[in-house]
Amino acid sequence: MRILNQDALASHGNVAGRKAMVAILEAGLQAADPYNNTRRLIRREGDRLIVGCRDFQPAGDPQSGDEVFDLNQVGRIYVFGAGKGVQRIARAIEDVLGDRLAGGHVVAKHGDDVICERIGVTYGAHPVPDEGCVEGSRRILELCRGRDGSPKLSPDDLVFTVGTNGFSALLTLPAPGVSLEEVRQITYLMQIERGAPTGDLNPIRNHLDQMKGGRFAQHIQPARAIHIFGADPMTYERLMHQNLWLHHLPDCSTFADAKAMLLKWDAYDLAPAAVREHIEAADPTAETVKAAEFQQWRSRIFGIMPYNQSMIPTAQKRAAELGFKALWLALDLRAEAREAAKTIASVAKSIEALGQPVEPPVALFSTGEILVTVGRERGMGGRNQEYCVSAGLDIAGSRNIAMASADSDGTDGPGIQFSDERLGEITCLTGGIVDGETAREAKERGVDLAAALKHHNTSPALYALDSGIVATQNISIGDLTVTLVLGRKEGAWALR
Repeated sequence: MRILNQDALASHGNVAGRKAMVAILEAGLQAADPYNNTRRLIRREGDRLIVGCRDFQPAGDPQSGDEVFDLNQVGRIYVFGAGKGVQRIARAIEDVLGDRLAGGHVVAKHGDDVICERIGVTYGAHPVPDEGCVEGSRRILELCRGRDGSPKLSPDDLVFTVGTNGFSALLTLPAPGVSLEEVRQITYLMQIERGAPTGDLNPIRNHLDQMKGGRFAQHIQPARAIHIFGADPMTYERLMHQNLWLHHLPDCSTFADAKAMLLKWDAYDLAPAAVREHIEAADPTAETVKAAEFQQWRSRIFGIMPYNQSMIPTAQKRAAELGFKALWLALDLRAEAREAAKTIASVAKSIEALGQPVEPPVALFSTGEILVTVGRERGMGGRNQEYCVSAGLDIAGSRNIAMASADSDGTDGPGIQFSDERLGEITCLTGGIVDGETAREAKERGVDLAAALKHHNTSPALYALDSGIVATQNISIGDLTVTLVLGRKEGAWALR
């Protein structure tokens, strides 16, 4: 079970809608687990280690088919990685290799249970890195390189590198001359205060780090590598020439791109001096790894969470089983969370009132990178929670609509990292579920939803209303956003 408070979520308000929503979300979140797919990718038959699965190969990859290793001819085998839910992949590799695994190290997010036995685990913070991120990254580097930079690994060694969403925060080892605090400042400024998407932040932090931007793969040379990432395998061309976040693959950005992103978000003058100086220096020897260099190394690439076998198709299947028409509404929703909620709520109200563009019962699915621009506020929340609070206000009074959004990794936003408030023993909510009764319930309990939105303090509000989702942590493959319209509204609808 991924959702831990299912009974509380479905005990009030539009109970029928909430029960259906919990079932649909649970199915989707269950599918966001890479363990079984890792076991499909990596198999052992006696002294033969087989790595390969066509479902996980990038389209257009010049290398194809299974890699077969004679374990009598392979040296040491290690696993290195970072990201949310990274242990689920690492543990699967442990279970395949058993005592043939020499060890390794991964950096996971605070709140994970330790499940690895042969692979070391260090915990770090996300989205703003902390000392744990640095310590874990340093341990990986120390297993790969001596103090003088010389390789500790040999051409006979085999290394599995693993990356999942959260890679860019959890794998942090600042470049010489740049401190962790300065990396923290620029990350907070860009991603929390400004609301910059990850794609705009990564050119900056890729050039402030000793591990990011393909350097991870560089450090394990001359070992043979199997690079695994917890996302759709995409295309080989995209991975080689458009990648910004898979740090065991080449990086497409430059120092000039890093400066351009600081200027784009009016962050250049506010950036720490050391950050500006490092980026302005643009030392060519400190540039990130590009495709031409990466392609000289012995490696294979696999994306083990193909879309058609993943979270949303599984959730859609469950919705259909419950009697809903399961429809895509938005594949790549990009907007402020509260505005995105209003837009989708308006579609739901049209369906409820007019049966347009589709007759209910219907389940609408969307995903993407909705944003929250926090500014100087220090509330506790996340994009999925902000979406839900905004939706709850917009669908107030409806008897047929329920809306929900949850992050697949089990943690929506930084949780208690920047807030003095607490949610009992819970450090972070996953998202929320709201319906037409949520606004009324909030008023009765003295919960000010408008103020929660204004101050970006949505976690305490949803928690107080038993509408915040509590879930186990796992891999991040995006957000699961669902809108249910159970039926038509009787009489005329006054559009608001």
